Amino acid sequence: MPLLNRIHYPAYDEKCKKLTEEVQIRFAGILDESGQMVAGGFKDGLTPLESDRMHLRDFFRFVSEISLRKDLDKTLGPINYLAARRDRVILVSFPFPLAKMTLLISADTMLDIEHLASHVIDVFSSEHARLAEK
Repeated sequence: MPLLNRIHYPAYDEKCKKLTEEVQIRFAGILDESGQMVAGGFKDGLTPLESDRMHLRDFFRFVSEISLRKDLDKTLGPINYLAARRDRVILVSFPFPLAKMTLLISADTMLDIEHLASHVIDVFSSEHARLAEK
């Protein structure tokens, strides 16, 4: 998954930038179903380490595999988000199933994941609802 900064969705890009204004968020990007980044990126002024890129690539691969499985949706409901707390970083993904995209976030370990999830819903809810109407 190349994390190239090719912006295809300016509204999503603005929302990702809003998320990276949070002190503890290092990366917020929207990936399409093929794994290409179509909006967002690393926090302004942050030089991503090669390990950052590798963590995001590996996490997205994992998220894609889990998100594609729909066998538990009927009994447990759809996935709201997936989170992985590592020693040095938190990785969280939020699937946008109607748009066939995924928001991927990398943050410092001190971040409260539930608070982040609520904040992401606030930031993206109006845009997500607009996309669902298409």
